Amino acid sequence: MTDVTHQKWWGWGVEGIAFHHEDKPHFAPFVLEKIGIDLSQPGTPPPDFDDIDVPASRLSDQLGAALRAAVGDHHVVTDDMDRVVHTYGKGMRDLVWVRAGHLPRVPDVIVYPATEAEVQAVVDLAVEHDAVLIPFGGGSNISGSLTPPAREERQIISLDMGRMNRVLEIDEGSGLARIQAGGLGPDIEAQLNPRGWTMGHQPDSFKHSTLGGWIATRSSGMQSDRYGDIADITRGMRVVQPGKVLVLRPLPSTSTGPSVREMILGSEGRLGVITEAWVHVHRLPENREVIAYLFPNWAAGLKAMHDISVSDATPSITRVSDANETGFSLATRKESSSLSSKVGPLLFDLLAKRGWDMDKVCISYIGYEGGAAKVRADKSTVGKIIAKNGGIKLGKGPGALYDQKKFDTPYIRDFLLDRGAVGDVSETAAPWERLGEVYHRAIKATNAAFEEIGVKGYVMCHLSHSYHAGACLYFTFGFPPNPDGDFLEQYDVVKRAIQQAFIDGGGTLSHHHGVGTDHAPWLEQDISVAGVDTMVGLLRSVDPKRNLNPGTLIPEHREW
Repeated sequence: MTDVTHQKWWGWGVEGIAFHHEDKPHFAPFVLEKIGIDLSQPGTPPPDFDDIDVPASRLSDQLGAALRAAVGDHHVVTDDMDRVVHTYGKGMRDLVWVRAGHLPRVPDVIVYPATEAEVQAVVDLAVEHDAVLIPFGGGSNISGSLTPPAREERQIISLDMGRMNRVLEIDEGSGLARIQAGGLGPDIEAQLNPRGWTMGHQPDSFKHSTLGGWIATRSSGMQSDRYGDIADITRGMRVVQPGKVLVLRPLPSTSTGPSVREMILGSEGRLGVITEAWVHVHRLPENREVIAYLFPNWAAGLKAMHDISVSDATPSITRVSDANETGFSLATRKESSSLSSKVGPLLFDLLAKRGWDMDKVCISYIGYEGGAAKVRADKSTVGKIIAKNGGIKLGKGPGALYDQKKFDTPYIRDFLLDRGAVGDVSETAAPWERLGEVYHRAIKATNAAFEEIGVKGYVMCHLSHSYHAGACLYFTFGFPPNPDGDFLEQYDVVKRAIQQAFIDGGGTLSHHHGVGTDHAPWLEQDISVAGVDTMVGLLRSVDPKRNLNPGTLIPEHREW
């Protein structure tokens, strides 16, 4: 049996870690007011795994024997728990289905390779036996990229990359590291940091996602303003395809026709299995701190983020929450008797006396990294921009708290599901001049969807990942479904509304969660019909029999 660890079969993260509200005195009143859920009533825990009816594996004796010969007996697994863990990612639909025991198609076998040669053998066996192969990293995907097609009759292999998690070498002169694709975020940093290096890539899923998964979905991290998105960080790759290995050397730039590197980025397993990559690494910063600021309203916060993006300052994080998300953040504070905990209410009272509308204030977090002189200069420049846009500094305390809790938010979704409520996210990116319209369209569309299905819902947003031309807007929404309707049908009404608002407002269907099956319906509107034609042609050229993760990435009606 393999020693690769996985997330909970029914939810986010590992057993023993969950969201609790008892130490957050403002949270229960907030939830009751905003979406009408009484947290004094106990939730319904996930079912026992023994109560789940798991379809039997369809693995043939012939393919099973060939796989065991390729990777070893202990690394070919067909037990029910492992198969269910590899059936879904962690999207809302995934979690609802797995809790309900809805398992129309489950991988027939999980294979754990340790080398690229073993990956090649498994890929070739999948093609030889006309099986389906789905690469699996940390299982954190939330856009439907891991789910086997329900009507797939062929044998399905889940290729878990968890054993391939090593930093293989560091080119210190070039600032590059060669890393196996199965390395989780903490695994990678634990190997880089003692040698004085960091990738600096920290998505929300950092603890439970892999380098290969980041590349396959074009991931972004919280510190992308400084370190870049994974598309910027990744310079070279090795990708196993049927009968061959695609090799891209780690060049700083090249003019060799259409970028094959860009074709692999975001390909979600459809162009092969990424086994390793050369990525940018940086020396650990001499100083690092996150400072919180407060703006009188959302427009002021957006303007400040744009001004920072065109200034001489180069912060690692530029983030501002709208009023609804600011209210949510304040509601999740823990109770404390310390003097610092009393400063917030006193400050808010003072600002209210000065004329601030405290229902409209927006909290912001700015990260600074580097030598002492650089950090001082960046803080000075940013401070002037904050002040020019009417903002004030809250200090390091709230910033440090954000930094400590930045990976905890996904656990709230399971907490809400226990109480029969939806909590999910959608994110987009748009030019600076379009951000305001995208934001207002999305908020209006989401609230209209709540009204359509007859529920009391809540939607909030933050800006993150600033670029020269625009930024990412990240929306979170929650509601208790109408008991007279279907849970997922109501969810789809809200999800469709917000996604269509992105496209109609001039944004993209997704900034960093990828396409999968959830976002594929908007792909033709996003990149044009001709763009999808090009993508289909590319997929056909590499995978003519549709053995590599079919059903994801392109709209269902375009699957050939």
